[in-house]
Amino acid sequence: MSEIVMNAAQMMEMLPDSEKNFAYEFIKKLVLAWDPDFTKVTPEEAAQIKEAEESGYVNESEIDWNNLSNMFA
Repeated sequence: MSEIVMNAAQMMEMLPDSEKNFAYEFIKKLVLAWDPDFTKVTPEEAAQIKEAEESGYVNESEIDWNNLSNMFA
């Protein structure tokens, strides 16, 4: 978690519950406006995806679930 996100969470923690809900809904609207389908990734997530893909990651569609022993032959 980035420092700015931690700072925002700490500030939100100081608010009364009713204001916490308002802040949460406001942040949710910002995120949905930025990425309505939650499909964008942060630079950190992009790096993690790239690392996973280059590390021998196997796509689920490439697995023959009926013959798993063939995967390790």
